[in-house]
Amino acid sequence: MMGWLNVGSLVLGLIAWILPLVNLPYVNKQDNKNWAALSVMSLSACVIALSFQIFYNYHLVKIEDWAALMDTAGAVAIAAAVLIAGTLFFNTINLIVYRGTTAK
Repeated sequence: MMGWLNVGSLVLGLIAWILPLVNLPYVNKQDNKNWAALSVMSLSACVIALSFQIFYNYHLVKIEDWAALMDTAGAVAIAAAVLIAGTLFFNTINLIVYRGTTAK
């Protein structure tokens, strides 16, 4: 059951990156006013993905699987940093592109 946290974390991490990228082709459309909501959903997916990893690490601590923690801690830290950096980068690009469109 707890292994699904890793799958959910991966899926939500991909969603966090895909949502801002899907929104970029609609820059010139006049009726695209949901870019801010998609950015919030992207950041929320990133936060939930990271929370899943925290819960999985807590599960490993509860069952005292120290070997698994030692083997995966470095990779989880690097993956979390990449997920955060990517999500912020893609949403910043979205913000820069859409900055002037809401004022019109």
